[in-house]
Amino acid sequence: MPYATRPSRQSDYNLFDSSCPIVIDNGCFNFRIGWTGESDPRITFRNMVQRPRHKATGETVTIVGDHDPALMKYFDCTRSSHRSAFDGNVVYQFEIMEYILDYGFERMGADGSQVDHPILITECVCNPVQSRSKLAELLFEGYGVPSVAFGVDAVFSYKYNQQLGVCDKDGLAICSGLNTSHIIPFVNGEPVFEACCRTNIGGYHVTDYLKQLLSLKYPNHMSNITWEKVEDLKMEHCYVALDYASEVRLFQKGAKEAEEKNRCWQLPWIPPPAEEPPSEEEIARKAAIKEKQGQRLREMAAAKRSSRITELENELQGLEFLLHQLENVQENDVPSFLSETGYISKLEIESAVVRVTQSLKKAKREQVEIEEKMDPSMTEKYTLINIPDNMLSPEQLKEKRKQLFIKTTSEGRQRAKQKRFEEELDRERQNELDEKKRLGKRLKVNGTHTNESHNSSGGVGRGERLNAAQKERMRLLTTAAFDRGKGEDTFGTRDEDWQLYKLMSKDIDDDDEGQDEDEAELARVTSRLQDIDPTFVAKSEIGPFQTIVEIPRFRPLTKEDFQIILGVERFRCPEILFQPNMIGIDQAGMDEMAGISIRRLPLKGNSVEERITNSILMTGGSCLFPGMGERLEAGIRKIRPFESPIRVVRASDPVLDAWRGAAAFAAAVPFSEQTFSRQDYYEKGEDWLRRYNLRYTF
Repeated sequence: MPYATRPSRQSDYNLFDSSCPIVIDNGCFNFRIGWTGESDPRITFRNMVQRPRHKATGETVTIVGDHDPALMKYFDCTRSSHRSAFDGNVVYQFEIMEYILDYGFERMGADGSQVDHPILITECVCNPVQSRSKLAELLFEGYGVPSVAFGVDAVFSYKYNQQLGVCDKDGLAICSGLNTSHIIPFVNGEPVFEACCRTNIGGYHVTDYLKQLLSLKYPNHMSNITWEKVEDLKMEHCYVALDYASEVRLFQKGAKEAEEKNRCWQLPWIPPPAEEPPSEEEIARKAAIKEKQGQRLREMAAAKRSSRITELENELQGLEFLLHQLENVQENDVPSFLSETGYISKLEIESAVVRVTQSLKKAKREQVEIEEKMDPSMTEKYTLINIPDNMLSPEQLKEKRKQLFIKTTSEGRQRAKQKRFEEELDRERQNELDEKKRLGKRLKVNGTHTNESHNSSGGVGRGERLNAAQKERMRLLTTAAFDRGKGEDTFGTRDEDWQLYKLMSKDIDDDDEGQDEDEAELARVTSRLQDIDPTFVAKSEIGPFQTIVEIPRFRPLTKEDFQIILGVERFRCPEILFQPNMIGIDQAGMDEMAGISIRRLPLKGNSVEERITNSILMTGGSCLFPGMGERLEAGIRKIRPFESPIRVVRASDPVLDAWRGAAAFAAAVPFSEQTFSRQDYYEKGEDWLRRYNLRYTF
């Protein structure tokens, strides 16, 4: 398990006799070390090394095995990753292996660098001689061990379960580890390595595949999908489907049975605080603040308008005074007088007077309209209009006529204002239509942006080819440019030359005649839609390169947004043990390898094959998935003859049986005869290790 508790240092190392062997299960995932004759290993930790830097001092430290996450906040682990001594299932990084052995022996209680106990260490099937010799050199010369023995972990597990009566002496061991899976046949209690098979698929690939699927499915939670958490999810929720195709179809249909197989992983989530509706006092307070701000803005606008009227009145008085002085100036002194004032002529001064007068009238009219709009009691002043004359006194009749005059004047002013507003809108729409027509003509003459962007080589696009009128216009331009380049430029001296522009504009007007009616109808419909819906925007008003971007609608995050659902991933990831081609590895699956291993046996005969298939043992950490035994039995039954006896059993403890089998083997008396001593190493050298084979049956 990741982040396990760090093992404590043993204190009884000196109590064991020097002839008592130390048993090491050197697995790719976990490193286990203990004493012979005991039921469980003393020390277990992750078989990896990490070298982070301390954040304060910058010093590099070496961390072996599991580490405490609370202590890792003091180290910078971003530039250092976990390093393993294995390439696949073969030890090749002996510098890292030395760190691991140092830590293991130190936790066992060994003092100094000398280990005066025999060592039994596990290795993979058909381990290369180079790896075995380097490890022997490290143990003999680095730690001074008296003797070493090498054995296969899967064989120790099978022999241990044979002693427990789980399997027979003739059988098949299916060992699925971290990086590889092995099939080893046994005949008369001894492994037949000539018939074993291996595929480069293991628990590491299952975890990595599950991590990839979850990262693609939930990209917003990639920081939570760590390797250690995915490893826990794999061991807790994954299973092997008996029929993969039918299980996939079940999830595709979305049946109730498939929903029941889903598993939910709830991530940490804190619900947002519920927003309470504002009280009446809060609404009244906000309305008062809003009204106060509005009143302040109105006062600022009124002050600005009054200041503007004052400036215009002063400017108008100055211009009138300037005109009055200009009338008293003699005609010869007018230029010098105007040069001092900054004006060129009397006409310019008069036009300035007209302009300022119009601006002043407009400013005063806006002020009157705003005051009328701000005065809510205007409608209450006409109280006598609807009363008959015979019911009114002479004074009231006079007041009624006055109210009628004021109301008529005010309504006329409002109608005139509305008419001016409508005329201004019509003028703006007409200007927009004219601008669109001019833009369309320009695009037709010079080509469109689309043609420039999609046909950068200078050619005309398929939808932009020239018609006959455009070709004639281009011919006229080319002819005029060609004639202009011949000597003196005489274009325009004859009346016929100016006919060229008429001919060029004629085809443009002809092309647009048929479109005027459609554009007018489109403008009418657009204006009608804008009157109904002020937010309506016509597509024609959007540029050729602009796109309408929909405003995303945000919703508050809920508990379901922080849930990771494991559905088809539960059985899809372990399926790669039987179909490695799902992740791009062109190798055989575990059930197919079992058939290949049986066919490779040197001893042929139905009785041997039947005895082997009648005792198939599953061991290794990747054999803990539910449904593994049933799937192996179904797969092997397909490749075996009809009614062949097939029995698939699981080891008593697929994880620890390898170490327990090695400890039981080292406790036997003949074990000392099968060790490779330090004296043999110095005398015979590394070449003797090529012929070294451990006999597992005494």
